[in-house]
Order: sequence, then structure tokens, then C-alpha cells
Amino acid sequence: MIHFRALTIGILLTLGSVAAHAQGANVAFGAIKADPTLPVEVTSDTLDVNQADGSAEFKGNVLVSQGEMRLSAQRVLVIYRQERSGIERLEATGDVVLVSGPDAAQAQRADYTIDSGIIVMTGDVLLTQGQNALTSSKMTVNLISGTAQMVGRVKTILNPENK
Repeated sequence: MIHFRALTIGILLTLGSVAAHAQGANVAFGAIKADPTLPVEVTSDTLDVNQADGSAEFKGNVLVSQGEMRLSAQRVLVIYRQERSGIERLEATGDVVLVSGPDAAQAQRADYTIDSGIIVMTGDVLLTQGQNALTSSKMTVNLISGTAQMVGRVKTILNPENK
């Protein structure tokens, strides 16, 4: 009886894993939803400002904070709106880590559009949620709804029991 149950669970996990490989996966992201209207705080080792194109480039140990959300990278380019009334988007590259609540994601790049609260992470994306982990080539995070969609060869290992 126990062997049959283990076999059934194994088959279900395999089918679930195959489904995750074949198509995108939608997951909850972060117990704390970020508010894109909150101020954005950026710290780094250096800052270069380009008045001509309305951008600011932060380099070296960059940490971006907005409410409870944290994003770190080696380089973050801040692009201001054309009328320079606020930040339009952030482009983070190099060892990018996004933390929201108990969840964390790593990637090579992250593009954050402030007004929509959307972060698109690309390049070897790794999402960890407790003991569970998912990988893909692209993840789109909606900070307002607290959800994420992973696409591009999604892979996960599902643990049937919490130990």
C-alpha cells in the first residue's frame, strides 16, 4: 500500500514537473506587495549623472529599496521621465537579486517599470520560496498583485512533504 502511494505521488510530481517544463508557471511572489508610489532609495559606490539624456548610472554594490522590496545589483541605470518629473524605469545588471517578503529571485538582468510595478528578470532566473526553487530564462513580477510568471524552460523540484 505504501509503495503504491509513493508511486502515485512520484507520477503526479513527474507530470507536474513536465507541465512546468512545457509551459510558463504562475507563482505567488512575496508576502508583502510593493507599492510603486513609494519613494525609491538608491545607494551605491559611485554615481554618474547624464543631464543630456536624463539618466543616472549607479555602480558598485547598488541597493534599491522601495517600501519592503529590495533589489541589489552591480549596476543600476535610472531613467527619468522625459518631463523629468520622476523615475520612469530602472535597468539593473550584474548579480541581480530581488527580495520581497520571504521570497528571493536572482538573475543577470532586471528591468523595473515604476508606474506599472512590473519587474522583468532575465538570464538564468532562480526563484526561491522557502525550500522550493524554480528556474527559467524569464520571470515577470507584478509587485502590485504579488504574482510572478515564469517562462522559458521552467524547471522545479516539488517537495511533497515539509520536513
